[in-house]
Amino acid sequence: MKQLLSSRELILSAAIVVMLGLIATRFPGFVAPGNLADVFNDTSPLIILAIGQMIVILTKCIDLSVAANLALTGMVCAMINVAAPGVPVAVIVFVAIALGALLGAFNGILVWKLDIPPIVVTLGTMTIYRGIIFLISDGKWVNSHEMSDAFKAFPRAEALGLPMLSWLAILMVVIFFVLMTRTTLGRAFYAVGGNPHAAVYTGINVGKSQFWAFVFSGALAGLTGYLWVSRYAVAYVDIALGFELDVVAACVIGGIAISGGIGSVGGAVLGALFLGVIKNALPVINVSPFWQMAISGSAIIIAIAVNTRAGRTKGRIILKKAEHAS
Repeated sequence: MKQLLSSRELILSAAIVVMLGLIATRFPGFVAPGNLADVFNDTSPLIILAIGQMIVILTKCIDLSVAANLALTGMVCAMINVAAPGVPVAVIVFVAIALGALLGAFNGILVWKLDIPPIVVTLGTMTIYRGIIFLISDGKWVNSHEMSDAFKAFPRAEALGLPMLSWLAILMVVIFFVLMTRTTLGRAFYAVGGNPHAAVYTGINVGKSQFWAFVFSGALAGLTGYLWVSRYAVAYVDIALGFELDVVAACVIGGIAISGGIGSVGGAVLGALFLGVIKNALPVINVSPFWQMAISGSAIIIAIAVNTRAGRTKGRIILKKAEHAS
């Protein structure tokens, strides 16, 4: 029972419910099923990216290039659609995932083979990817009237009352929950982050595992790139600028330890939903959207402080037990 009450997922779920309850006292319409479905749909891109970031963080790395990956992939998809409007959406989605995975693999190779710190690699590639967008687009925007109807319609198409954007987020949650809990690769991600030296002795290739983490993160960023551009019907250099902060915040709030080895898909999803509710509630309660970045940054600091304190507490308990045993 004590473990259940101390579960980060349970605490975060309760916090979201309490926050919705407080908002509902002044604006009951906010918690209407239709509006909550819209909030989930608005948060879906963040959920998808947070899942990829979670995997990277589990392996003691970080990917700060996800938003730039999203922007570059989205621009390429938009340009393909403008040049060849007849290309099926399924092909464009495949191109988006493949290109995103390739960009993620580039990060992974630099971390794995050249042993460059992940934060340095992804800060560099974040700038490179934004620069490539400017080069291929000549700094121009791709606007709604240039995109085909089919290209723009896919994320909005509804099934069982939910848009495809929401269904894709749910599908990614299910796929990666199975990957992380039921496969050898998923267990390797946890082992690499939890104790890389022990992982080596069990036959796990630490660098290769980190490489695959970046590939998954990149693939999900690529998928989100198409979904983002088609949903908002615009592509430009600075699309999703700064969104990587929200992605990291969602993971940290969801209990994914920056030190690696601790976290879950459920935690990443709840962290994203927590931020999604805040983002959608701010305009309702007349708080400037410019506070969103400040709130995200504050949430990261608070969550890291809580995680660090929990880790220190566990360490003291272990030492006390060791002293009594001796």
